Amino acid sequence: MIQITPHMRILVAVEPIDFRAGIDRLVGACRQRLEADPFSGALFVFCNRARTAIKILTYDGQGYWLCQKRLSSGRFAFWPDGEKPSRALEACELQLLLMGGDPARANAAPAWRRLSVAA
Repeated sequence: MIQITPHMRILVAVEPIDFRAGIDRLVGACRQRLEADPFSGALFVFCNRARTAIKILTYDGQGYWLCQKRLSSGRFAFWPDGEKPSRALEACELQLLLMGGDPARANAAPAWRRLSVAA
């Protein structure tokens, strides 16, 4: 089972990928498109062109995990965009994305904030 924790590195591929792709092609996409090490333990998140499904790839030290979520109706309203091939997300943002929400519009506390020092 994959547990998403706050300290995990999560990279979301901005461009959609052909969902006929299996583990080997997704590993190649991590190396070539995202310029990231697929053995790093990071979560790599991909969507299909219609944005009706998401695949998550990660390596746990023994092998790869590949998870897929396909919506029964509708599509994912939000998907990151940008000039870079990938975008980093926080764990709470990925959970929102998986539920069909928009992490950019979520009114959550920042991941880290400086605490004031009491005198």
